[in-house]
Amino acid sequence: MNTIVQDIRYAVRQLMRAPGFAATVIVTLALGIGANTAIFTIFDQVLLRMLPVDRPKELVRFEWTGGFSGSASSFGGDEHNYFSYPMYKDLRDKNAVFTGVVAAVRGSVGVSWHDVAENKDAEIVSGNYFNVLGLQPAVGRLFTDSDDSAKNANPVVVLANEYWRTHFNSASDVAGKTLLINGHPFTILGVAPKDFNSAIDGYKPGVFVPINMVEVAMPSMAQRDNLNSHKSLWLTLIARLKPGVTRQQAEASLAPLWYALRAQELTGYDKVSARFKDHFLTQTRFFVKDDSTGFMPERADLRTPLFVLMAMVGVLAAMCAVNVATLLLLRAAGRVREIAMRYALGAARMRIVRQLLIEGSILGACGALAGVALSPVIARTLVRMIANNNDPNQAPYSAQTDGRVLLFTLVLSLLVTIVFSVAPAIQFMRPRLADALRQNAGTASRASQRFRKVAVGLQIGLTVLLLGGAGLFMRTLANLRDQNVGFQTSHVVSFDVDPTLAGYGEDRAAEVETSVLDAVRQIPGVRQVAGTSDPELTGDSTGSNFSVQGHVSPEDEDMTFEAPTITPNYFATLQQPILAGRDLNVADSKGTAKVAVVNLTFAKRFYGTPQNAIGRLLGRGQGDHEKYDITIVGVVGDVKHRSMREPVRGTIYQAYLQDPHPGGLRLYALTGPQPEAVESAIRERIHNLDPKLVADGMRTMQEQVNISVSNEHTLATLAMSFSALALLMTAVGLYGVLAFATSQRTREIGVRMALGAQRSSVVLLVMREMALTATIGVAVALPAAFGLSRLVATLLYGVKPGDPLTLAACVLATAVMVTLAAAIPARRAASVDPMHALRSE
Repeated sequence: MNTIVQDIRYAVRQLMRAPGFAATVIVTLALGIGANTAIFTIFDQVLLRMLPVDRPKELVRFEWTGGFSGSASSFGGDEHNYFSYPMYKDLRDKNAVFTGVVAAVRGSVGVSWHDVAENKDAEIVSGNYFNVLGLQPAVGRLFTDSDDSAKNANPVVVLANEYWRTHFNSASDVAGKTLLINGHPFTILGVAPKDFNSAIDGYKPGVFVPINMVEVAMPSMAQRDNLNSHKSLWLTLIARLKPGVTRQQAEASLAPLWYALRAQELTGYDKVSARFKDHFLTQTRFFVKDDSTGFMPERADLRTPLFVLMAMVGVLAAMCAVNVATLLLLRAAGRVREIAMRYALGAARMRIVRQLLIEGSILGACGALAGVALSPVIARTLVRMIANNNDPNQAPYSAQTDGRVLLFTLVLSLLVTIVFSVAPAIQFMRPRLADALRQNAGTASRASQRFRKVAVGLQIGLTVLLLGGAGLFMRTLANLRDQNVGFQTSHVVSFDVDPTLAGYGEDRAAEVETSVLDAVRQIPGVRQVAGTSDPELTGDSTGSNFSVQGHVSPEDEDMTFEAPTITPNYFATLQQPILAGRDLNVADSKGTAKVAVVNLTFAKRFYGTPQNAIGRLLGRGQGDHEKYDITIVGVVGDVKHRSMREPVRGTIYQAYLQDPHPGGLRLYALTGPQPEAVESAIRERIHNLDPKLVADGMRTMQEQVNISVSNEHTLATLAMSFSALALLMTAVGLYGVLAFATSQRTREIGVRMALGAQRSSVVLLVMREMALTATIGVAVALPAAFGLSRLVATLLYGVKPGDPLTLAACVLATAVMVTLAAAIPARRAASVDPMHALRSE
């Protein structure tokens, strides 16, 4: 034990004698380990971490396949992840394999507390939600089945723990108090437990509301009669398996029940074709999926980028290990005489090896500690990017380091430390004492020289790989941002106003929205203002089936189109060009003939040209009994609607003032000055109309574009950062190897120059050796980069995997780095004084 303590003290003294070397190694390790820890922090939360509930491995969720005709409301994923409320009750009450089945849906509600109104995310849940999840209240009590027994009978609410802490100051007497939800009084039952947000992973509601109060919490549901309709899909279902029951057994048990329920639902359709019946009933399947990590529609979009980032930081960690191993070998080469003297004086081989391993372990521990300290900074930046620069506290993920992340960091640090500590230890396992003691300067064996060259070549190759990926992601981001979205993005500010969240019924919604539009229009600097029920580039999509007069639709033709309702001046506000006909105006209101404006894609598909579409008739829905009572009065240019990636769909714009069930709108204001200059005035005008009205989610249109490409921006930014770090580390390693190699060739260079060699030839001599190593590294890396780029093809846009221009740019950047890193050692070699070099030898 005493000898280990002595070795530690000696190692510390050795490192303190070379503070620059120690600092370089520690910073290198900190950056590599910190980046890995930060990415794993998010990777763990998105893909690995289980829900903070009782026995999460017992939780499952449902999916299905087969035909469907009706309405579907989703918060991500396709309609096969969602179920009707009657179907939920049947699956809950008629199964024999679950201890409970719960239903949930995301929503937004207007919450007023002490006369302060705000819009807040909410989760609408079944009464057994908390019980099935095995959760206990932090304060008061949680929902029970009796709180969800009858429609609109129980106006009660459970507060999310974070909302309780931030808005109620963690008051223990909150149970029994009343707050307003959409203008209606709700009694607070209690507070959800700490660390639990939602069974919908990545979602952070402020309040929980029983499903039977959904028509109050989400007034738009009332028109669909969602609590009774089999043709309205809107709920995600979660179940807990009974002890001893597997997912496969549950799925097999539910198959006959699912078929019987679907057969019963089929009778609710008036007219069905043989094809529809086959697709709806014969081809339907019911699946029981693992839900231990929670249902997260965005997980599919984040999975591949996160795996790519983990692979990139894994490469970065490998480069850190190789880089530090190279630096330690260089330092060890300078200590050959010291180590040889210790051997000559009787030091045991294992004592020397242990000494070197302890030095490496101290560096590894310091690097790991620095990396753990750095990782929250990187993770917070990543969380902020995922949250689209909004309040990081409202982001779905945390930057905090927990035990799982620390364990990952510990394992990673040990692996990296072992890799870079073993290299110098092996070098001194069989020292050549006579040669070492005769040398005036430390030199290294041929094996260690080969290792250094291989290490540098490996780093260069890995750098090319990282640069290749970063280049493709940067070009993808540029292609997405540079494309024409079809509408104005500068000098436009957008925000939500929903009168139904302030207690207004749908009979007054259009009147209130019109008043808001008039108030905003009067603000100095606002040129135009309008609204839509289906906002641009938010990922939302409001679709409906339509029939086109004169068009015979094949049975399998998709006749679902985007169907937003818009206010007058919408196209003028967004500067969306009208190609034929006219815009919708104030005369297009209730009681007048229904009108619509279609986009260019729709017009070309059915009429050939925009002019041919004017005056044609449409019918809402499909079938022979549908009325063609909607007249096309205009055609507008195409726009990118749901996202920057998705192709343009046929779109039918209808008049908001003719909507029989008007609700909230996303409003757009076209401004003369910068849009940020009018944001406070907009909030003030809306507040003056009614303090319960909230201008929610206010942002400029350019910010919305940035949000639409936020995943691509995050991936490209991090990939480029990692590549820049890899370039820097490779340059440092290359410089160290070349500087040491040239110092060992001082006598050779002196002889060459004494015999008449020019300085330029000495520079070429030094550069040629490194150029050969770099060429081999690049030659090996390019085919690998070309092959690996195909694995990320789904993440690219407007650029092909293995793009020659991108790879050429990577090679050029690497060549510049190699040249700059080798320039200083080469210049020093060329400035050697021959007489001094020969005399020193």
